[in-house]
Amino acid sequence: MSPRRETYARKLDLTRGCVEIGHGGGGRTMAQLIEELFLAAFDNDWLRAQDDCARLTVPTGRLVMATDSHVVSPLFFPGGDIGCLSVHGTLNDVAMAGARPLYLAAGFILEEGFPLADLQRIVTSMARAAQAAEVPIVTGDTKVVERGKGDGVFITTTGVGVIPAGVDISANRAQPGDAVLLSGSLGEHGMAVLAQRENLSFDTSIESDTAALHGLVAAMVAAVPDIHCLRDPTRGGLSSALNEIARQSAVGMRLREAAIPVKEPVRALCEFLGLDPLYVANEGKLLAICPVEVAETLLAAMRAHPLGREAALIGEVVADPHGFVEMETVFGGHRLVDWLSGEQLPRIC
Repeated sequence: MSPRRETYARKLDLTRGCVEIGHGGGGRTMAQLIEELFLAAFDNDWLRAQDDCARLTVPTGRLVMATDSHVVSPLFFPGGDIGCLSVHGTLNDVAMAGARPLYLAAGFILEEGFPLADLQRIVTSMARAAQAAEVPIVTGDTKVVERGKGDGVFITTTGVGVIPAGVDISANRAQPGDAVLLSGSLGEHGMAVLAQRENLSFDTSIESDTAALHGLVAAMVAAVPDIHCLRDPTRGGLSSALNEIARQSAVGMRLREAAIPVKEPVRALCEFLGLDPLYVANEGKLLAICPVEVAETLLAAMRAHPLGREAALIGEVVADPHGFVEMETVFGGHRLVDWLSGEQLPRIC
């Protein structure tokens, strides 16, 4: 049975209204924001209980939990927004362990004066992303800071999932001789956000690749249970993701530049701005490292999924006590692919 809903003197003005300090104060105003905006969008049995927690049923197995904060600027960009990004980012962190995501929690830091119409747009985007992923948002929290003390909205999401039996995926399992696979082209998210931020216009638009990857991961694990490593190359891009794995597994990497997919608009914009696509953030791509003898099987499974159609085998793991990531260039030379130094594109996710 649904709980009794409060009757308010007037509904939220979701067209012209703004966030008020009272929306984070714990009283009637906050209750109205939760009921008329968040609960209306995320509606499910757990949220309808209106407790400060969610009581969850979890299948037998090893649990995975991940949390991520999202501070992207601008909040809306071609191909996505902070709402769907906050869902996809955390689901992908859970999925990189080979886990099936089960539940999400969401926390909002709102700035006084933020338009309720924009907040509704963000929340609706989150709801659609969670529904498409079949992972409900079961609990959350809202706080409001004074005008000028925030930047519109920050969102933190936490995800819980379960790892299937027989799956052991970790960044410390890469071994010399393993194959390195990439699910698709690089740099679209970072370049889409940057182009929107700087009002750059081109003949060909670039859209963010933000997407939930757990369906792709499930197909990959079903085809090749012995995947050694998975990683989504978000901040720091492909270069940092591979350097992280190399450090954790105490190995080196050898890449082939000609095998790494980068769409021409992204490549052109990177060249124009003096950026390297290997360091640009992605939100809908993954790296996979597996034994070389099953690489073609895994590659076929990735290409059979809509989010892996451009998958490519881009290199191999090598024995290297220094943990270097090196790349054979299209000109036949070699160069070091080092960690990202500093922050190439701030506020990107």
